Amino acid sequence: MTITLPRSGRPLTGGWPVSARRRAPRPPAPAPTAPLAPPAALGPIGDPTPHWPGRYVAVDGVALHVRETPRAPGSGHDGTVVYVHGLGGSSTNWTDLAGGLSSRWRGFAVDLPGFGRTDPLPTRDYSLRAHARTVAAFLRTLGEPVHLVGNSLGGAVALTLAADHPELVRTTTLVSPAVPDLRPAPARLGDGKMALAALPLLGARTRRELAAEDAGTRLRRTMRLCYADPDRVSEAAFAQAVAEAAERLDLPWVAEAMQRSFGGLVGTWFARGAGSLWATAARVATPTLVVWGEHDRLISVRKARRTVATVPRARLLRLPDVGHVAQMETPALVARAILGMDDAVADGRWDAPDRDTLTPEVCENVPG
Repeated sequence: MTITLPRSGRPLTGGWPVSARRRAPRPPAPAPTAPLAPPAALGPIGDPTPHWPGRYVAVDGVALHVRETPRAPGSGHDGTVVYVHGLGGSSTNWTDLAGGLSSRWRGFAVDLPGFGRTDPLPTRDYSLRAHARTVAAFLRTLGEPVHLVGNSLGGAVALTLAADHPELVRTTTLVSPAVPDLRPAPARLGDGKMALAALPLLGARTRRELAAEDAGTRLRRTMRLCYADPDRVSEAAFAQAVAEAAERLDLPWVAEAMQRSFGGLVGTWFARGAGSLWATAARVATPTLVVWGEHDRLISVRKARRTVATVPRARLLRLPDVGHVAQMETPALVARAILGMDDAVADGRWDAPDRDTLTPEVCENVPG
């Protein structure tokens, strides 16, 4: 049985104080939490928001495809936000979030080499640092430090870029960043078919079957893996996403870009010392917002606290009922958190020791 002593709050188990036998472990200190801007601060978010127009920019030996979101006229703000997608994603992963942040900033969402509408680099280098070099080269064309936002692989790219090139970055936002997560997790393989396809010899037939699937079938499988609840996506938004996915279906480098980018990322997970992604995170000097869905099947939400503890000026926003792509599942809430970071940095609250004025770490019942 467990008894609590009056006033002391010390539990007795079997009639003996816990401290007499074994000191109970201290609970982890709460992570610094993130403020939210009011909903009225947001730009328009549709259902679906039409994809923003794109153009090509010559950087780092490749024609980088970039989608641009204009800043709302008369916003009274200036500045630029740049978005970096995750493994297998593209610039369209940021369509809704870019709309929400257009109330304050112009936005640029890049297609990393080998993804979206960007061809691979001539060197076929898909390492994490190669992706970071490409994005850094694009940032230099903008002529000003930017608010940098990355998801998954793009979060690891953003971490690397912010650490190596602090002069290019004003703030950093990491949405379920692909930090080292070596736990065995069958859920990462999705359904049984994906797990079978991962087997080197036995999965050959299944890999051929998967390759023959149409864009809609593939997208539904990916959404079941990345979203906490794919059924929340409207039919119109799903149809728009299928059309974009079908455009990329037959590009000859799609599988190569996926496999080699994944290999380059996982290689950093095993690095030690200064080459570790955790060591890189510790060098990030910008104000940093970390956003994590509690139902993330790909990178465990358990990594959120370590990420915030490692990045010196980081705060955390944990989201219930959200998966790996919070910027797509709840774009309004993520946009409010990014704008809230900007406001808190401007008035000195972001680095203030008093955390009580900020919002709860886990945002339940918050519209968006």
